Amino acid sequence: MSDIIIDRQAAIDEPLLPSLEQLTHWVGCVFSRHPDDDRLELTIRFVDEEESQALNRDYREKDKPTNVLSFPFENPPGITLPLLGDLIICHAVVAREAEEQQKPLAHHYAHMVVHGTLHLMGYDHIDEQEAEEMEQLERELLATLNIPDPYHV
Repeated sequence: MSDIIIDRQAAIDEPLLPSLEQLTHWVGCVFSRHPDDDRLELTIRFVDEEESQALNRDYREKDKPTNVLSFPFENPPGITLPLLGDLIICHAVVAREAEEQQKPLAHHYAHMVVHGTLHLMGYDHIDEQEAEEMEQLERELLATLNIPDPYHV
C-alpha cells in the first residue's frame, strides 16, 4: 500500500528503532485487511519511559510506562481527514519485554505496531470475546509477516 503516510518521530536517541520502511510494511499488513478504510495517515512516536509513564498516567490513569499507547483521531463534525491517529511506543519497555519473552526485537516491535494500529481502527480487548477476536487477528496478520504467535510464550 503505497498511500500510507507515517510520521515517524523519535524522541529518543536509539539505533535499534524500526525504520520507516518496517513501520510502513507492518501498518500496511493491517490496512490490507481493511481496504475500504481511507484513513491512511498516522504518527508513530518512540519515547522514553518518562514520557510513556506521563501519557499513560494522564490518559489511562495508570502510573507506569507501557509498551504502546493508541490515540485514535476523531474527525470534527463535517470535516473528513485521512488521519487514523497516533501510536506512542516506549522503546525501553518493548526491548525489555522482547528480552524477557525471548523474542527478536523486530518481531515484538511488529506486534506492538499491529496491536496499536488495530486499536486505532476500533478493535479492543476489554472483554474476553473482544480480546479473543483481536488476538486471533493479530496472530493471522503477524503470520503473514512470518512472525510466530506472540501469545505463545
